[in-house]
Amino acid sequence: MSIVRITPEIHLVMETDTGLIAQEREDVLQYSLGPVFERLDKLDLVADDLVNSLAPSRPLLNTWPGRENASYKAGFYTNAWYGIVVGFFFFGMVLLLIYLSSLTAGGA
Repeated sequence: MSIVRITPEIHLVMETDTGLIAQEREDVLQYSLGPVFERLDKLDLVADDLVNSLAPSRPLLNTWPGRENASYKAGFYTNAWYGIVVGFFFFGMVLLLIYLSSLTAGGA
């Protein structure tokens, strides 16, 4: 919010954002909200970063460029690894069950 004094003799001021012309008064306190808006902009960036952390394809605030899909790829490879391990475990159990059933059927 910036104010321009049009005529200091009769105390007329104009607000540059809205173009409003008003009388300057002694009982009104003027405060610049520029630093507050700067902090709100930083807080908005942090909030957007928090929302972006939920999507694996979005870049994060403090990461290197080109790392947008890093968590997506890491999740894919991790889940593939766990799927292979669990698949081999069940395949081994089925082979063990077939082997044990062939021992009991062949011995009787």
